[in-house]
Amino acid sequence: MIQVDVTIMGQSYKLSCKNGEDRALREAAAYLDGKMSTIRDAAKVKGNDRIAVMAALSMTTELLATKSPEGPLSGMSLAEVKQKINDMHETMDHALTPQEKLF
Repeated sequence: MIQVDVTIMGQSYKLSCKNGEDRALREAAAYLDGKMSTIRDAAKVKGNDRIAVMAALSMTTELLATKSPEGPLSGMSLAEVKQKINDMHETMDHALTPQEKLF
């Protein structure tokens, strides 16, 4: 493990990560800093905790809207993939329920 210093909204943080993952951690911290600073500068949200929640919601929305680049699920958002998996589980449960009665 290595220590990485990052700054988010002017506040310094010392974080730990595995060797070789420091670049990704710095990029994530810079992205979060940008999101939180944009929300703070818009002056619509007060308080760091509220700013953090709004930034997390914004980033989660972006993540869930990310499309799969290739394969049978290409073009689907992560939320759509999750729903498709849930639908498959439900179909399997319905198909296997009668089988449980045999044992």
